[in-house]
Amino acid sequence: MALTNEDLLAISEIMDAKLKSELRPLRNDMQEVKDELHIVKGEIQVIKSDVKAMNDGIQVIKSDMKVMNDEIQVMKGDMKVMNDEIQVMKGELRHVKLYQENVIVPRLDTIESCYTGTYQRYQNQADRMEAAYDDIDLLKKVAAEHSEKLQKLA
Repeated sequence: MALTNEDLLAISEIMDAKLKSELRPLRNDMQEVKDELHIVKGEIQVIKSDVKAMNDGIQVIKSDMKVMNDEIQVMKGDMKVMNDEIQVMKGELRHVKLYQENVIVPRLDTIESCYTGTYQRYQNQADRMEAAYDDIDLLKKVAAEHSEKLQKLA
């Protein structure tokens, strides 16, 4: 049996219809996959943008940390200088204390003993001095009276 062109055309149309009906779900599935890929690409772009922003933020933080580390190093240097100065001051204070203990305090003790002795002598003699002032006043009066009497006699 020989197939005619019409038969072949009919078979071709049947096969085309069957293939189209079989391929349609595959096309729909492929379109869904394409749509999902498009969505995923958009999400990937958002993620890339977020990652770039985070990287920029990290760079800013790294820069700030470097500045802070530099400032900490400067502060450490300043603290070392201050500690060195404190050590020098401690040494000087030790010398001052030794000088005070070995030179100034003994001299002050000597001065104090001199003034204390002098004060006690003055205190002991204070009553006698008052009597001496009284005696001097009396002598002045007597001398003045005698002077007057002597001038009257002369």
